[in-house]
Amino acid sequence: MKRLRRRPRSARAAVAALGVLTAGALVFGASACGGRATTHHKPGTSHEQASGGAGRLLAADDGSGHRLRQVDTNGAPAVTVAVRPDSEDGWNVHLSVRNFRFTPDSVGGAALLGRGHARLFLDGRPLARVYGSWYHLPVSLVRSAGGGTGLTARLYADDHTAWAVNATPIQATTSLATASAQPTASGEDRSETPRPDTTLDIVVSHGKVRPAPGRTEIKKGRVIELRVRSDRADTLHVHGYDKEARLPAGKAVTLAFTADRTGLFEVETHESGLLLTQLVVR
Repeated sequence: MKRLRRRPRSARAAVAALGVLTAGALVFGASACGGRATTHHKPGTSHEQASGGAGRLLAADDGSGHRLRQVDTNGAPAVTVAVRPDSEDGWNVHLSVRNFRFTPDSVGGAALLGRGHARLFLDGRPLARVYGSWYHLPVSLVRSAGGGTGLTARLYADDHTAWAVNATPIQATTSLATASAQPTASGEDRSETPRPDTTLDIVVSHGKVRPAPGRTEIKKGRVIELRVRSDRADTLHVHGYDKEARLPAGKAVTLAFTADRTGLFEVETHESGLLLTQLVVR
């Protein structure tokens, strides 16, 4: 019977060392491929399931189908929005953020606190997605969106959930109607630009409206501007004109529109059902 010859001890050691090096290379390659961790989720899983542990995912959404991701007030992202006329067409929108940075390279990935993008809404309707501090808003885009003046900037995580505090989206709102010398596209009649003729300042606090609800008379064709601040999250609605604006708690919101219909129109809050004022258009 032929006896098997055993490898020398030095050969066995070399084979074992080679196996260890090969396994280590495989592990290193899997973790370091591309120089950074991937942000893509596995097939069959949602963005929420693949997201990071930042904040708490709520069942409620932001009104446009995106789930709210709630974080503590301390250190929460913040945004302010300002508009100014562009010399050629439309407006230049400037977003100032705090505790937040835009991360276009990782959109669709995990929700990491203080990262993501913004979305613009016009009178509550989706308008555009923004990945930086500046955005040019052309008149044509405003018209294709159905028109309006209330511009809202809202912050989102990379997984498209909306950052929120106290179950309220983190956002800011301004009015295109109050932008000085609001422009139109080149060659158009600038007399069509809406400018506020009447401005009403209204405060809602502890279920009370100040000043007390009354009637304001407006001539048909004039622009009315409503500036409303509520101590609780709510929705501003103008009956008859179907104009709405979200009211974040403690933040002033401006809603402006042209009074092109005659009659008596009530302005109220949806959730609390408070009458804010009545508009009489003649």
